[in-house]
Amino acid sequence: MRVISSTPTFVVAAAALALSVGGTSWAMAQQGPSNPAESGRPGQERWLLVNANGEIEAQSGGFTIAAAYPTLANTSTTGDNSLRAAGNVYIDAGEDVRDNGLVATIALQNQVDQNADGITNGRAPAPDANPEFSGEIAATVCGLAGVVACAPAGTNNTRHFVVSPRNSDGTVTQPGARKRFYIVLTSD
Repeated sequence: MRVISSTPTFVVAAAALALSVGGTSWAMAQQGPSNPAESGRPGQERWLLVNANGEIEAQSGGFTIAAAYPTLANTSTTGDNSLRAAGNVYIDAGEDVRDNGLVATIALQNQVDQNADGITNGRAPAPDANPEFSGEIAATVCGLAGVVACAPAGTNNTRHFVVSPRNSDGTVTQPGARKRFYIVLTSD
């Protein structure tokens, strides 16, 4: 077996390579996570909190409300479809979000008595007697051909997403019974 001894040139080259790779990793670790307000960077997360009126209460940056619980003009020739978007909030993410993760969740509000029963701690008699702790929510990207079409003007594109808060039985929430919700958007 032949043993190769290291030359000074090889040692210097190997040290430079290790330093450059290690130095880059160290610099990235020191920098920390990317700023959530900057859109379009892979691996980043942005978030948003929307209040019960459909207004932005807090956010990491880059979101605007395009339409909150709108009643649209009747466009049907056979009936009234003006309430087709009434239970939804349409949000402009400021970037194309079709390849991003989108998570929606109802925010806790244990000091709001939505049904005037004097109970806000989630221990009301069953079933679903305490709306402060119940409901469902869904979110999806707008403008997905053959999947999702968003109705308010200017929202049917992949910069926008729609959030649909609902009561536990699936019915549309009404003013005075709507909840705050969080959205988390991740980039690929």
